Amino acid sequence: MLADEVSVFRALADATRRQILQELRGGELPAGEIASRFPITGPSVSRHLSILKNAGLVTDRKDANRVLYTMAGDRLAACVGGFLSAVCPEQVVLRRRRGGQAAGTGS
Repeated sequence: MLADEVSVFRALADATRRQILQELRGGELPAGEIASRFPITGPSVSRHLSILKNAGLVTDRKDANRVLYTMAGDRLAACVGGFLSAVCPEQVVLRRRRGGQAAGTGS
């Protein structure tokens, strides 16, 4: 596993960080809004966001005095999908077959 991928899985190892990603599913959120959804301190949420950002799982942008966060879904999908393909290649084939049949393409 590449060092780059290791940071993703380390970030995903924490339940709070996984929950932050779930909160960001619906789109961009300001840091304060994210923090308000957790029973931990703002600085703790900020630390979790920093780890997610360093792993490439979230991006941020400044908007006046707010920092807005967005989930980097493509990065998440690529790392997790790549890992699953390496560990369970037969499952990837089965998913593709099921997906093709569901889409009416058959195999």
